Amino acid sequence: MGTFTASADLPSIVTAPRAARHLVKHLLEVWNSGHSVTDAQLLVTELVSNAVDHAGGEASLSLQLTLSDGWLRISLADGSSIRPIVRELDHTSPRGRGMQLVAAIAGRWGCEDHEGGKRVWFELGPPGQRATRDGDPAP
Repeated sequence: MGTFTASADLPSIVTAPRAARHLVKHLLEVWNSGHSVTDAQLLVTELVSNAVDHAGGEASLSLQLTLSDGWLRISLADGSSIRPIVRELDHTSPRGRGMQLVAAIAGRWGCEDHEGGKRVWFELGPPGQRATRDGDPAP
């Protein structure tokens, strides 16, 4: 299998998560990746929703998908330097669960500086491959 890459710029508006979900679904089908479309859509929704909430309407969001050696990497760059955190679950709050989902479902995830803002990314391992607790593939 070769390497596939796609990117899209999204406005920081309430409809951006839906656009990102549709793009992810379409690309995974075209690439015949074998990854869970549901998992990828859920996690990209969390990244884009967080960016829309925290980066504000002036920011431009840059979504990138890469499929290589069975690993699917989805990243989102925005103009905000506020880094995501995995919060303790608070059953009294309806918010704050997004990064918990990313940490629980993704094989790996992280955040890095990017052009005055940040890039948040997650990776889904090759379909059928177990992941260990630290996110590295199990032997």
